[in-house]
Amino acid sequence: MYMSLFISSLNTGSNGNCFYIGNGNEAILVDVGLTCKETELRMQRLNLNMDRVKAIFISHEHTDHIRGLPVIAKKYQIPVYITPSTLLGGKQQLPPHLINTFTAYLPIYFGSLTVTAFPKKHDAAEPHSFIIRCNSVTVGVFTDIGQHCKDVIRNFKQCNAVFLEANYDEEMLNNGRYPYFLKNRIRGGEGHLSNAQALDLFRTHKSAQLSHLLLSHLSKDNNCPDLVQRLFTAHALGTEIIVASRYQETALYHIGG
Repeated sequence: MYMSLFISSLNTGSNGNCFYIGNGNEAILVDVGLTCKETELRMQRLNLNMDRVKAIFISHEHTDHIRGLPVIAKKYQIPVYITPSTLLGGKQQLPPHLINTFTAYLPIYFGSLTVTAFPKKHDAAEPHSFIIRCNSVTVGVFTDIGQHCKDVIRNFKQCNAVFLEANYDEEMLNNGRYPYFLKNRIRGGEGHLSNAQALDLFRTHKSAQLSHLLLSHLSKDNNCPDLVQRLFTAHALGTEIIVASRYQETALYHIGG
């Protein structure tokens, strides 16, 4: 149990993002875009204990990633790892004793868990992606990325499981109701990753040990879960493809071990 990781997307989308990664003893949350009550309910349904959560890591300051942060952190006295610019931009009222910073590429340890951040391309103050390791098992959280840069590619190749953004179908976005400026923001290199971009990363750089791909942050208006499932399943080659929902938690997946 301590040699492997258990992961779930508690929710992902523009209405809230929260990812659980832990072993049998320690766990972290990446982002808390749900309310405290909803986060608790979803963890309870998965038989997950908030007391096991040793830290919350915040990727960036957009509301769908921090909405539940102050209440959860205060209620459970969970340390929050957040960059100064993200803290300032998010205007979060957090007790000083719970605020911790992190530095890109420098690992932070929680028992046998290791969390390492690296910068990502997104239109936020100081956005980061995360790699979580437990012994030989590696999980990546790669959402809200406008492009798959060298850091994403290098880390993707090492992962046993990945939360990977597949935000929009290019044709649906082009023909959809969004105003032109918003379409350009989404596809402009510091917005979100398209299905085609995510699939290219998966097909080109997946390793033999990638057992689970959790496709995340699908647009409600510019994507379709069934379309994404079919698209990636056709190229799965042994990787389990999960399209994470914007309405409910995924199952709890056992990675490695």
